[in-house]
Amino acid sequence: MAHALVSPTAAACTSGRDIGRTLESARSRVEERFLEGGRVLLSVMDVLNHLLNSLESVTAALDNGESSDTGADLRVTVENLTALPVTEENRQQALVSLAQTGRELRKHVSDMQETMRYLRTFAVTVKITGAGLAEFSGFAQEILERIYSGTDEVNRFATQLDSLDKEVKLAASFGASVSKGYADTVPAVAAALRDDAAKIAEHRKHLGVVAREVGAIARGVQSKVASTLSALQIGDITRQRIEHVQATLSLLEEFFAGEEGAKLDAGARKRLQNVIHHLTAAQMSDMCANFQRGSENVVKTIASFDHDMREILKLRDQMSGESGEAGGNFMRALESSVSAAHEIVKQVDTTSRQADQVSQSTIGTAAKLSEAIANIRAVKTDIHYMALNTNLRCSRLGEEGRSINVVTAELRIFAGKLDESADAIVTGLPALEAAAGRVAPAADVGTGGLGESLTSAVGNIRSAANMMENELKVLAENGREVATKISLLIGKLDFQRDLGEVFASCADLLESAAGTEVADISDLTDAIAPLDRKIFKHYTMVQERSIHRDIIPASEDSAPAPAETVKAETDEDLFADALF
Repeated sequence: MAHALVSPTAAACTSGRDIGRTLESARSRVEERFLEGGRVLLSVMDVLNHLLNSLESVTAALDNGESSDTGADLRVTVENLTALPVTEENRQQALVSLAQTGRELRKHVSDMQETMRYLRTFAVTVKITGAGLAEFSGFAQEILERIYSGTDEVNRFATQLDSLDKEVKLAASFGASVSKGYADTVPAVAAALRDDAAKIAEHRKHLGVVAREVGAIARGVQSKVASTLSALQIGDITRQRIEHVQATLSLLEEFFAGEEGAKLDAGARKRLQNVIHHLTAAQMSDMCANFQRGSENVVKTIASFDHDMREILKLRDQMSGESGEAGGNFMRALESSVSAAHEIVKQVDTTSRQADQVSQSTIGTAAKLSEAIANIRAVKTDIHYMALNTNLRCSRLGEEGRSINVVTAELRIFAGKLDESADAIVTGLPALEAAAGRVAPAADVGTGGLGESLTSAVGNIRSAANMMENELKVLAENGREVATKISLLIGKLDFQRDLGEVFASCADLLESAAGTEVADISDLTDAIAPLDRKIFKHYTMVQERSIHRDIIPASEDSAPAPAETVKAETDEDLFADALF
């Protein structure tokens, strides 16, 4: 008999109740361990989602930067900067032309001033010569006052031209310095802008590649986590099979305590106990083998997380710039270049304002000169007619008025010279206005064009840089959190550390209780049929049923009804869908 092979010590230590307590301890431990593993895996899945969201934000920041600080505005800005030396050179030539036109007008004004000095001399001579003639004294004074009035007009005219000449010289002097500065700095600044923009485009391209690599690895880990969550069913399967072994032992005790069991003699009870121990030992041994395979696969998959996370952290460091130039953010270098360009734009603004002031002043001066020319012509006309009247009176006076007549004739001649100078000035005024127009700054190079586009570019660049730095910081934090979670997971899901040993110990205990031979209970088939059906009904896996039937063949009474088979398959399907 098989039960005779079991030693007395083993029989004493391996009662169904003792084995049940050992199994309960194993069941509790596997349930606790796999529940904890499931929680950690779900938290890893959560931080992986955060990591992927961070990658999307980084990609969005890259796209935003691409459409702002390296777009058309910046290219136009670089083109305008490149054109500045030529623009300033043209302005310098316009200032030279304006100065030349002003000097030519100044010659004619000097002629007018000289003419007015002669007229004053002749007027004083008329007054002295006609001092003895009462009818000429008041007349001579009137001519002198008109000449003084004309002199004031000419002097104001000269003052305005002198003032314009000073403004032009100042603008030309400042412009020459600026022009030299442009020649020295603009090409370098424009080249730096182009180089930095190209570096940013290349850096963004690199970041995009790295982001895709991180995303691919992260999604791979995400897929592994999902498959590991599914593989953790081995814990639930193991727990259920332990419970089935526990239930089998409990049902045996209940059977022995019941009416059917009481009908069996001691020998039959020992044989039945031997078979049940063999059954539970076989179930436990098969469960251990399945657990070993399943848990090894889980641990192997989880161990691969470590390599994946090292790759993610390495790529994350590349993106965040821990191993890159200038903090890995070339936008800061571009911002510095644009700031340098902005300093040049300030000079452009100052030069433009000064040139605009010269242009407006010149145009205003031309208008005033036109008005002054009209006044001078009026003075000239007055002097001419007054001198003509004097000639007529002198003719009536005969010899007495001859001396005055000579002087007033000269007065008329020199008054006519004012017309010549005035005509020359009137002819030169359009050239003065044209030169002033060429000095004025171009509308698209002033503050409203280049300055605003640069200000906008600086703001966009700074915003993009800040966004990129913030998103990379979040990415780094999420990457670090994922690595920490996975390290924790690897430690918590080391199933082989003690669970495998516990299960193997339970299996050894049941095998020791069973012995080496399976007792023959074919004569007890009818008596144990109720027990057989109860045990068989607990199974939820085909594998358990197969093991059961290998040891306890089915009887007609214990064969499951078709409905029960469908029920068992449904339970399996439901269990297969369960995630721990």
